[in-house]
Amino acid sequence: MSLGDPAGIGPEIAAKAWAARDAHRLPPFFVVGDCRSLEAVWNGPIERIADPAEAAALFPRALPLMQVEDAGAIVPGEPNLAGARCALDSLEYAVGLARSGAAAGVVTGPVAKAQLYDIGFSHPGQTEFIAERCGVAAENVAMMLAGPTLRTVPVTIHVALADVPALLTTELIVARARVTERGLQRDFGIAAPRLAIAGLNPHAGENGAIGREELEVVMPAVAQLRAEGMDIEGPLAADTMFHPRARARYDAALCLYHDQALIPIKTLHFDEGVNLTLGLPIVRAAPDHGTAFGLAGRDRADPGAFVAAIGLAGHCAEHRARAA
Repeated sequence: MSLGDPAGIGPEIAAKAWAARDAHRLPPFFVVGDCRSLEAVWNGPIERIADPAEAAALFPRALPLMQVEDAGAIVPGEPNLAGARCALDSLEYAVGLARSGAAAGVVTGPVAKAQLYDIGFSHPGQTEFIAERCGVAAENVAMMLAGPTLRTVPVTIHVALADVPALLTTELIVARARVTERGLQRDFGIAAPRLAIAGLNPHAGENGAIGREELEVVMPAVAQLRAEGMDIEGPLAADTMFHPRARARYDAALCLYHDQALIPIKTLHFDEGVNLTLGLPIVRAAPDHGTAFGLAGRDRADPGAFVAAIGLAGHCAEHRARAA
């Protein structure tokens, strides 16, 4: 796993995840980053490794670490440009190890986009950066938010709500649904995934009375996907999609904008939500939270989402290995 910004909570939650390894039956993992960022917030055992193959044997007694030089002065809660460079180097190194097969997958720690942009980072986020490094076009990946009882996939992500209707196209919905179906098969072992798609407008447009996006954009996508053999229902009224009986009818919900996907997952599974990138040749997961600079160095960061990300990445890697 990449530790993310050394001034954020990434180092602390990685250390806490290792400390909870037995309780949560976590697979062996190693971290990539500056050792000093861990030492600034934790006094537990750390052992540096030069080869990922060393990690499994060391894991029961210490947190294995591959050192990235260096993050400059590290003060928890105070990000700087040197730390941003370290975070980017750690991310690139970790992704390269997963691509080479030296690691079964990668879990990415939280980064500070403002500092990354100041050092020339040109991608909207880590997902797009990883996709490029893996040689996958951005439109061929999807972000899934996964918790114990719900998986959601936003069709549009970090855009203004006012821009969503113009960005939604039948082709985009079809592409996201195909990536989602394949991801459920490959990463979760679901042979015949069931998908549901939300409407954009209240009551899914009420047959055009409250907006025509459902009729003109969503329904043609659903018809095309059904013709391809996909099990998909919708468009559904978003306000009735997420109660327990509704969730039992599908394996993943396609949502048309950011908050439509993230509000239900964070309401149900705030400390367990995992950001999983579908469509990549590698397994990539991340905790569904940010750097939380205000908590860094105070021993208050909850490692729950990081623990969940490690566990989910391990399960996905196992599914891929069995299918290979």
